[in-house]
Amino acid sequence: MIILGLVLLILGLLLGAHILWQIGVVLIVVGAVLALLGTSGRTFGGRRHYW
Repeated sequence: MIILGLVLLILGLLLGAHILWQIGVVLIVVGAVLALLGTSGRTFGGRRHYW
């Protein structure tokens, strides 16, 4: 999810598409939060890891 967010962020900057940039930022933030929850050992949505 973080990698997809980075790809969309870069594409948004290169193509000038503001919506791609916004979606990329949201995916990076959500991916980082899920990664932190997964590494802390807390379950999220009934799963220990989100992948």
